[in-house]
Amino acid sequence: MEKNKIWLSPPHMGGNEQHYIQEAFDTNWIAPIGPNIDLFEQSLEHYLGSGYVAAVNSGTAAIHLGLILLGVQSGDTVLCQSMTFSASANPILYQGAIPIFIDSEAETWNLCPVALEEAIIDQIKKGKKPKAIIAVHLYGIPYKIDAIRVLADIYGIPILEDSAEALGSSYKGRKCGTFGDIGIFSFNGSKIITTSGGGAIVTNSEALKKKAIFYATQSREDAIHYQHSQIGYTYRMSNVCAGIGRGQMEVLQKHLESRRRVHQFYTVLFESIDGITVHAVPDDRYFSNYWLTAILIEPNNPYQLTRDQVMRALSEENIESRPLWKPMHLQPVFKENAYYGHEVAATLFEHGLCLPSGSNLSVPALNRIKEVFLQLTC
Repeated sequence: MEKNKIWLSPPHMGGNEQHYIQEAFDTNWIAPIGPNIDLFEQSLEHYLGSGYVAAVNSGTAAIHLGLILLGVQSGDTVLCQSMTFSASANPILYQGAIPIFIDSEAETWNLCPVALEEAIIDQIKKGKKPKAIIAVHLYGIPYKIDAIRVLADIYGIPILEDSAEALGSSYKGRKCGTFGDIGIFSFNGSKIITTSGGGAIVTNSEALKKKAIFYATQSREDAIHYQHSQIGYTYRMSNVCAGIGRGQMEVLQKHLESRRRVHQFYTVLFESIDGITVHAVPDDRYFSNYWLTAILIEPNNPYQLTRDQVMRALSEENIESRPLWKPMHLQPVFKENAYYGHEVAATLFEHGLCLPSGSNLSVPALNRIKEVFLQLTC
């Protein structure tokens, strides 16, 4: 008999989501407007402690709107972390702009400040000052926020902070999503909270929030007829999906604590297994939601294990795992784009693996995962 599937990061409902969805049906707010949206945005603003939040239908849409608000246009260049999901980079092309990819550093696996400055200096020498920097909190671990901000300020380049994976993470006590000139979140089904499909853009002013909503609602102007002077998009979140978000916000803290307990479980497990390390924050200035727990399988480990061997062993037990994000500069679609750095991101991809990390992982499920590794390393 096949064992139950252990998923990488499944949705985890709290209970009140259906109440808020039913509320939307009962009041007939079945549209990208309504009280659930307003209240979901308010709950996010309260949680973050600063910034103005507009709910949209995906994290990708939020990045696209962020680039528009930062003035990115056709022919501009945008510096983007290479080790990330493609949704960080694709909206650059929506604007007709050109992504330039930057290597990771080995501590947080995020944007390397050294490679970033090299790219900025080189691009300025070529007469093409970059229009924006996209920095990602990979797997919920904050990037080197101070170092990246210093460079952004020195060279006058705004930061689009991709916090798609980092709701609940913080640096020096301040929530991720509030460090950039623009911040974004994702609420798709695998994230720490979900709205089924959804995202949010975080701005530093009410005026910018209103501008984001304007673009997200087809740039419809205030007139008795349908008047449009700018290109717009159908990016606003549904009031039904926002109802899911309201219920999820009520259990965010529990989900956060659960994912951190899962990370601690893996930390203890691999303390006694040579050659496998758990990715963690560099020091106590960083606080991670540990959205996904990732491991590195060292190439010269005593068990001669490879990433793919571990994946196969887990799969045979009906346990899902995934390689780290394949860096964008190694993707066929971006093969002609410039890249600055060395081989950090490529090496991480070759040897890294994401393990099941859901907030609803049971103790028996965790023990099944543990048993696979004990068998592999006995």
